[in-house]
Amino acid sequence: MRPSSNRKMMTASLDPQQRLPPGQPTSTVQPTPLAQPASTVQDESPGQPAPPVQDTSTVQPAPPVQPTPRLLGRYGILPQLSGRGFIPLGVFARLPLAMLTVGVLTLVTSVSGSYALGGFAAGAVGIGSAAGAPLIGYLADRLGQRHVLLVAAVSNALAVTAVVVLTYLADGFGTAASAWVLAAAFMSGATSPQVGPLARVRWMALSGRLPVARREAVRDTALSFEGTADELTFVLGPALVGILASLVTAWLPLVMAAVLTVSLVCLFAVHPTETAVGRHGSDTAEKAGGSGSRINWVRVGIPVLGMVSMGTFFGATQAALIAFTGSFGSTELAGLLYSVVGLSSAGAALSVPFWPARLTHAVRWLCVAALMAGLSMLLLLPGSVPAMIVVLFVLGLPVGPTLVTIFSIGGIVAPRRRLGTVMTALASGIVAGTAIGSSIAGNLAQSRGYGAAFLVPVAAALVLLLLGVLMVVLLRGRRSISAQ
Repeated sequence: MRPSSNRKMMTASLDPQQRLPPGQPTSTVQPTPLAQPASTVQDESPGQPAPPVQDTSTVQPAPPVQPTPRLLGRYGILPQLSGRGFIPLGVFARLPLAMLTVGVLTLVTSVSGSYALGGFAAGAVGIGSAAGAPLIGYLADRLGQRHVLLVAAVSNALAVTAVVVLTYLADGFGTAASAWVLAAAFMSGATSPQVGPLARVRWMALSGRLPVARREAVRDTALSFEGTADELTFVLGPALVGILASLVTAWLPLVMAAVLTVSLVCLFAVHPTETAVGRHGSDTAEKAGGSGSRINWVRVGIPVLGMVSMGTFFGATQAALIAFTGSFGSTELAGLLYSVVGLSSAGAALSVPFWPARLTHAVRWLCVAALMAGLSMLLLLPGSVPAMIVVLFVLGLPVGPTLVTIFSIGGIVAPRRRLGTVMTALASGIVAGTAIGSSIAGNLAQSRGYGAAFLVPVAAALVLLLLGVLMVVLLRGRRSISAQ
């Protein structure tokens, strides 16, 4: 009896993160689900021997996940999955895209003296981005993110540089010179590296290495962080452009954006997390799961239309705020007011991982869209800038969770081998919707005042609510991303 007792004592003292020797029963160690690499987690019943170490050495495990610091909470797992350098790199590598549209608008308007031409150039950037992003995502799925992002980074830096050079060479901005500027602006948008959507693809691949019971929670956490990163960079980007252009010169923001693209995006492209994403279904486990490569465009189309509605909401709100602040003789306040939405939205996005797990993604869309539709009607009430600040802050609270939820649903409906295509299509929907909302609300503001312009974001939120109802019907019975 003594040898058996000693063996039990030795087994109980093992570190839960250590691999078991061949033939050792798995029931003798009780680690937490996140205390070991995903490749060591087995589905055997208690008492069944674990496989020898050499049999699992060919599997690429996730990095060993340690207990997360209480201060970071659920977000503490993210740097353990990706490595410490990936998170700041992924955040700042998307900053050039956030600077691009406003930077082109500022430069062309400043040099040409024409608001119309500056607006057309900014619109060309948006159209180019909406058209080029899905293509970049598709190529990343087929060829791998590394090569596609490297080519896109260099091409984008050259296109942005061309915008600066052609703008200053355009003598008098005749028809031909203006056309060249607009063409370069279009190419700068079309070649923009889609860091945000492709970072989401990497998080999904990395979380897929975890035990099944933890994948959904970790993916929600990662996508919530990505939503916050998007919001913060799209507040910081325009602010940085304004500071540099006003204090130094109009071309500096675009030159800085080109330098950041070549340096940070290239580093993002070659980061080791890129290896977690397979090329065109090369992952054998994915093939075994039968996820396929065909996209069901009916299911994918609803999240894309949801992002178009979100973009319409954003663009219309921006245009209406310009008219609103213009009524007080200070249109330059519009950007600062709109940043209030981004700040509250970013903070609310961080709360999504702590929402009840029983709340499915489709029902979550329905709830936050209903809240967003109700709060958007408050935009019709303020008659002063302080009152509008309060309304915008409250309105931003459902915006971040809505973005996180739609991206999550994109992960549900997308085939695993087409995640890059779908994620970039969702991002393109925001860009296209922003252009739609800006044009409609701008025309209404010009003809009927800012009150009529604020009806456009209200309508966009109501459309988003209707799309949420459709998604609840389509995803009935599919509770999570892991169900894919």
